[in-house]
Amino acid sequence: MSATRSKRYRQCQASVPAGKVSLAQAVKAVKSYKATRFDPTVELVMHLGIDTKQADQNLRGSISLPHGLGTTRKVIAFCDGDDVAKAKDAGAIEAGSDELIKKVQDGWMDFDVAVATPAVMKSVSRLGRILGPQGKMPSPKSGTVSQDVATAVKEYAAGKVEYRNDDGGNLHVAVGKASFEDSRLVENINAFVSHIKRLRPAAAKGTYIRKMCLSATMSPSVEVEVA
Repeated sequence: MSATRSKRYRQCQASVPAGKVSLAQAVKAVKSYKATRFDPTVELVMHLGIDTKQADQNLRGSISLPHGLGTTRKVIAFCDGDDVAKAKDAGAIEAGSDELIKKVQDGWMDFDVAVATPAVMKSVSRLGRILGPQGKMPSPKSGTVSQDVATAVKEYAAGKVEYRNDDGGNLHVAVGKASFEDSRLVENINAFVSHIKRLRPAAAKGTYIRKMCLSATMSPSVEVEVA
């Protein structure tokens, strides 16, 4: 596998700390892999001791991290009436109902997050096959369906984090940029981990957080001690 990696990646891999390290050490190591041509996203992966075949053990939601994600995301809003102007004033790049739905149906996907009001979800549901596979379908569970569309637009444009475990019980989330101060990355990660701990399903057996790894875009991962 290493033969297919870039020279820079292999150099970084050679310096990966052995075994598990503290969160502060992991952050420092991942930041040392920083690329020179762009600001990499720092990502956290958590392997959870949950049975994903049981609906009551699956985790899905969203959280606003203390220091955001260091990027502005393009948000659209499916809404009608007065909410259209409110969504646009809050920063939505597009807002509306039937016309916006048709635009997406016709292939327009130049946005990162879609939010919606409950009133238009019946119409938006026809986009499930298009937005679902890309993780962009508005959902009450993820917080992207909200009566307060303006607040939803502001939060997701600022980098509110959506999460959903995969079939293997893993959570993959962005927690900031490599350019962040170490302390800001640590605070963002601790906030997310604490949030997930509070959501531990009552039916989950044994060790809940089995493994945590931190990495940056195109960098090796560092295993983090689970406190």
